[in-house]
Amino acid sequence: MRLNEVQYTDAQPVDGYGPGFFRIGGKVFEGATAVFPDGVMGWGGFEDTETLIARASSVDVIFVGTGAEIAHLPNDFRTLVEASGVGVEPMSSPAACRTYNVLLSEGRRVALALLPV
Repeated sequence: MRLNEVQYTDAQPVDGYGPGFFRIGGKVFEGATAVFPDGVMGWGGFEDTETLIARASSVDVIFVGTGAEIAHLPNDFRTLVEASGVGVEPMSSPAACRTYNVLLSEGRRVALALLPV
């Protein structure tokens, strides 16, 4: 089996996560976090659509990590974010991190909005 090291562009992969935190690009971020090609920032959860909409033009899809388990997205949240022209895909936060890293390594235009596990 041949192993290749994954090369990322300027975007930062998720290195790890744990109770209440995410490690992204070697730095630890506490609480809910949004990850876009232009950087990592705090996210105010489902009530904070503005943080996601402001950067939506730089990506095609936002993976929404809903915590330890997958959960339905609030209708208002989904409607507002999708109206900005970006797809929204809910999944558990661990699955969102893995999916994001794989697609990021392929050069895809993806982002994350994560609730902690």
